[in-house]
Amino acid sequence: MARKFFVGGNWKCNGTTEEVKKIVTTLNEAEVPSEDAVEVVVSPPFVFLTLVKSLLRSDFHVAAQNCWVRKGGAFTGEISAGMLVNLGIPWVIIGHSERRALLNESNEFVGDKVMYALSQGLKVIACIGETLEQRESGSTMAVVAAQTKAIADKVTSWGNVVLAYEPVWAIGTGKVATPAQAQEVHCELRKWLHENVGAEIATSTRIIYGGSVNGANCKELAAQPDVDGFLVGGASLKPEFVDIIKSATVKKN
Repeated sequence: MARKFFVGGNWKCNGTTEEVKKIVTTLNEAEVPSEDAVEVVVSPPFVFLTLVKSLLRSDFHVAAQNCWVRKGGAFTGEISAGMLVNLGIPWVIIGHSERRALLNESNEFVGDKVMYALSQGLKVIACIGETLEQRESGSTMAVVAAQTKAIADKVTSWGNVVLAYEPVWAIGTGKVATPAQAQEVHCELRKWLHENVGAEIATSTRIIYGGSVNGANCKELAAQPDVDGFLVGGASLKPEFVDIIKSATVKKN
């Protein structure tokens, strides 16, 4: 079965009510391939989740940018998976490199978060990726394999997991992994899944790319056989996000 192209927009810590409404209006008016060809998920900050969900077209979905590792309770400032489910939010991003780096989220902690979110009925965009230092030292695959293993150790069903490979050195820097670099890591990740999780999961799991994806480079990246879509940062706040969604048509050709 062909893997359905997936485009996620991570709005990060950006936006006012007015700006958010404007972005949603642009998306609602956009002519994009059908839901059969591409799955589109946008991830606004927590405070705008319900607003975006209420205004957004029905063929696009909404994700939170994080959730707590277990049930709610005395965890000031955290948002639980149960709250997201209660609000009807279907997706969550877990393990983004900014949280790994700035908030010291370990591989194991990310694995636990993925497991708990899935157990509560959320679908997960699980992020992995190496730093520039790790890439230059030749340890890219060792790093992303360890990150993936921490998730695989906790996950029994992969149907609701999208794996997002985001080389840290390419996030917000304007540097982009070349299509060949992205394909190489995605291919190796799929091999890792094949050998360590199972052939069927390796074939069916979507591995998307993130790291300075924009309207100009998305088609060439989308043409790579093991790139199943994108997790878009800065460009998801701009009209060019629509062009990135449209790059799904590359897979048909």
